[in-house]
Formats: sequence, structure tokens, C-alpha cells
Amino acid sequence: MATIVNTTEEEPMLAVVRFTAELAWADAGPEVADPEVTRLCLEAQEHILAGRWLDMASLMLASADLLLTSPSRVPDKDLECILSVICSLVTKVGSEDEALQITELICAKLTQQPDDKPALRLKVLFSLYNLLPSPYGKAFVYKKALEIATAGKAAECIIPSFKNIDSFVSEWGIGNLEQRELYLAIARILKDHKGMTKEYFNFLNKYLATFKGSDDDSATIGDAKEEAVAAIVEFVKSSTLFQCDLLNMPAVAQLEKDEKYQLVYELLKIFLTKRLDSYLEFQTANSALLKDYGLVHEECITKMRLMSLLDLSSHCSGEIPYSAIIEALQINDDEVEQWIVKAIAFKILDCRVDQLNQTIIVRVCAQNLESGGETLPVLSTQSELTKSLRRGHKECKAS
Repeated sequence: MATIVNTTEEEPMLAVVRFTAELAWADAGPEVADPEVTRLCLEAQEHILAGRWLDMASLMLASADLLLTSPSRVPDKDLECILSVICSLVTKVGSEDEALQITELICAKLTQQPDDKPALRLKVLFSLYNLLPSPYGKAFVYKKALEIATAGKAAECIIPSFKNIDSFVSEWGIGNLEQRELYLAIARILKDHKGMTKEYFNFLNKYLATFKGSDDDSATIGDAKEEAVAAIVEFVKSSTLFQCDLLNMPAVAQLEKDEKYQLVYELLKIFLTKRLDSYLEFQTANSALLKDYGLVHEECITKMRLMSLLDLSSHCSGEIPYSAIIEALQINDDEVEQWIVKAIAFKILDCRVDQLNQTIIVRVCAQNLESGGETLPVLSTQSELTKSLRRGHKECKAS
């Protein structure tokens, strides 16, 4: 039996081949195993000397296949080390094409049985991602990571990376269709993940915004109906979202003439362009629809009142009389300041209260914030909000 002495910089690769080969042939007995292990090591040496890195990757992955399909045979730490050595092959090739070929081989192997140690598989993919020089290769690997996270129910391992998606997309230079697939895959991961409602809504928006209403979209825009409905429902449900661009999106606008979803579109239009009286009329006629989508009438009233107050502030000349608030929100006289407090708490309004003249003086409304308006004060407690109102009252008395 020939002995291979690993003295070159390629030693980790040969060590991986020897280790995996010995495991693969362990049950065959030394008479059969030793020649096979030697043969594989010699073949690996030939690939290394000739610089045949794609062939080396195929050999190493074939030898490591037993570990991937039965990872309990080696500790996770050792398995991760073996796979990382295989991933390092992409740094030795002379062309991006060959690096991509090796990447495809590795990803094909890692995406088999994704529910078996998905966290480890994802960790290896992230290492591979960082080794690749090609933006296309990085995008390919990230997509595979999403597949493993989804199939392996390991969302928590990939969700932290979602905050960097905008910079990733810019770096990858991927087209509109690829972005669409990416955003939809992320939205589906976030859909049932607790505490990620806002992020889910944001990625639904990103997905829907990829439909520009062009002829190129005509064959596929119908596929976005379910997500368009989901985005509308999330917006209506949310107690913190008071503005969105959904009405301007072709993927959402198509619902207006859709027999199944026309009422959902009408509900969105009410929340964004009308006031409480329109919602109450809609609810009376469509209470079953609201229940079907998990919308709670009392919560909708609360949001609609705040939306109505926002609408009032956006159309006022700087002052809103209490009487207008009472009429729009359909509340009693003694509830006006309570709703002003809510609006301040949700950062819809920054205002002063003139209790003597029964008006509020609006400094900033939510619609001005994104266009350079002053930042609203963060008022975290009810007592702080009440103090803010009292300060406004004193300012009005002094003026």
C-alpha cells in the first residue's frame, strides 16, 4: 500500500479525501478499503498537480456524500470543516465560469435533504458566499440559502441578513424578474414568523413594486393577486402603519376589477382616501368579509379614526377645530384630546392644543415626515403626552 505524505499547501484537501474515503469504505474491511482509499488519494493528487479543480470538487463531494447523507457519523464541527475545505476550491480556479461550476456542484449537494442539519448547511453556504468574487455567484448561493431555510424551517438563521437586501441587490446587479423572485421568497419566509409583521409587509411591497404594469408583466401580474391582497390586509391590520404606496401599484390596482378581490381593494381605498363614515358603511355591508380576513371591527375603527385625523391634518391650513375632529372621528366632545394624544403617540401629528379656542395647531403631520419635515418628539408615556398637551395650552395662553 502506497503512503501519501501531505507536505504541500494542498494538504487539507488530501486530508479530506483520505478521511472521507476511509469512512466510506470502513465496513468493507482493510483488504478492500485500503486499495480504494489509496486510489482516491492518488487521483486527488493528480487533480491538484494538474490544477483540475472542478474534477477535484467532484471527487471530494463524491467522497463526502456519505457524511452529508449520514452526518451523525462525524461531529458537526468536523463536517463543517470538511465542507469548508471543499468550498475553498472556488478560490483556486482560473476563471469565474469554473468557480460557478464548482459552486453549482456544492449547492446541489447541500440542498439535498435540507431538513437535516439546515443550520450547518446554511453556515457552509454563507462561507461559500464570502469566498466568491462573482456577484452572480453570490446571488445564486443566496437563493439556495433561502431554499434551505424554507425547506429546513431554519428561518432564524437567514432572517438577520434580510436587513442588507438592498445593498445585496445593488451588488449583485440582478434584474427585475430575479428581484421579484427574491422578494417573494423572503416574504414567504417572514409570513408566519412571529414579530416580523412589519418586515413581511415591507417585502410584500418590494415584490409588488416589481410589477410596473408594462406589456412584459401582462402574463404574470395575475400571479401577484394573493400577495396584493395579503399586503392590503397587513396594512389595514397594522396599528403602526398609516401610509403606503399600494394604491399606486399596478399589481394592486388589478384587484379593482377582480370579481373575487374587488371589495378588498375598495377597503384599501377607503382607508387611504376616505374617512370613518365610509368605513362604517362598508363594514355594515361586508362584515363577513372582514372576519374572513381576520380583521377586527373595533381595531379597524381605531385605525380609521387615526387615518381620518391624519387626513384632516393634511388638508388643514395649520389649524383644526375640535368640531371638525368630532365630526370626522364621530366622537364626543370630551374625547378629542384623547385622540390627539393617540395621534402624537403614533407620530401622526406634532401639534399644540389651544383649549381656549378649541383648536389644535398642527406643526407636522405624518405625510410631511419623509419629505424633510421635522422629526416628531418621541413621547413614551401617557404622562409625557399629557404634559405635552399642557405645554401647548400654556403656549396658546401666552400668545
